[in-house]
Amino acid sequence: MKVKLDCIPCFQRQALEASRFVTKNINLQEKILRRVITELGAMDWTGTPPEMAHIVHHIVKQECKVNDPYKDIKKQYDDIALSLYPEMKGMVNNSVDPLLTAVRLAIAGNIIDFGASSQFDLNETIPNVLEKEFAINDFDKLLETLGRSKVLLYLADNTGEIVFDKILLETILNKYKIGKILFGVKGAPIINDAMLEDAEYVGINKLPGVEFIKIGIDVPNTGLERNSPEFYNLLSSSDIVISKGQGNYEALSKHSDIFFLLMAKCPVIADDLNAKIGDIIFKRT
Repeated sequence: MKVKLDCIPCFQRQALEASRFVTKNINLQEKILRRVITELGAMDWTGTPPEMAHIVHHIVKQECKVNDPYKDIKKQYDDIALSLYPEMKGMVNNSVDPLLTAVRLAIAGNIIDFGASSQFDLNETIPNVLEKEFAINDFDKLLETLGRSKVLLYLADNTGEIVFDKILLETILNKYKIGKILFGVKGAPIINDAMLEDAEYVGINKLPGVEFIKIGIDVPNTGLERNSPEFYNLLSSSDIVISKGQGNYEALSKHSDIFFLLMAKCPVIADDLNAKIGDIIFKRT
């Protein structure tokens, strides 16, 4: 998915919000925003939104001399989600269709996305998504594919959200004979995306058969780049690929045989999916 004009002011907002997480210095915030505006104007706007976002957030890190501007908020939402874990497990275990409920919860967790917006209500989102109709629903295709799959590639998105992902994976493992789970995390900090330490903190490493794959952020030695032959081989060699969130959709929507689970949180994504903002999506490409 290519960058749209609406992405440009969104990147400016992200830069300003990220800078405010780590500094109250108005002059430094202005310097960052001016540099981001200049860099955005000079960039080629034919790439994907994640590629451009990596450049924008590198500027924030460089100017603030901080490796992870979202470090505190990431930990906060991991803890919030963990506090909800027992209740959400009960919802799944007591539901008529545990797997469908777990899928809905995994999509609800996608609201924890500081790239899209810092204004969201997790407690309001969960019951809403549990009742909401899907704008796109390929759940039946998931059931068909899981029944013949041994290797599952799961591309995670955000901190906090990965607790919801853990419940989905536990539910899958309870019903299907998945021998290996390749759990993709970011290889370096970018917005509030989940990294290896976040996945281990919430207990993803305790799932049977799990292995971690680091996904790069256009910085050397941060993991497999999503546009690399090695990553494409990983996609094609996995029996089933589940991809979480808007960023992964933006980067990978051109590929076939991927299950995308997300909430449409911006007009660009909603338009690409022929959906509305707030719609819940379970789409197989």
